[in-house]
Amino acid sequence: MQSIRLPESRIEAKLLKELALALYAQERLSFGQARESTNLDHGQFSQLLDDRTILRHYSETELTEDLHYARRQ
Repeated sequence: MQSIRLPESRIEAKLLKELALALYAQERLSFGQARESTNLDHGQFSQLLDDRTILRHYSETELTEDLHYARRQ
C-alpha cells in the first residue's frame, strides 16, 4: 500500500478498479458486476476495457438476442 504513488483518498478506488478489471478478464465477474464495483457508467467502463485491451465477453447467445431485438425496432 505504501508503494502506491497516489493520494491516500484515491488508493481504495484504484485498487477496486484493478480488481474489477482482473476479475472481469478472468470471467469471474459479469460486465455489470465489474462496472458497478468501479462506480463507472457503461460507456466509461467500456472505454476502460478498451484502454486495457480486455475483450468484452459476448456470447453467441447474446449476439442472437441483440440481433432479434434490433430487428424488432
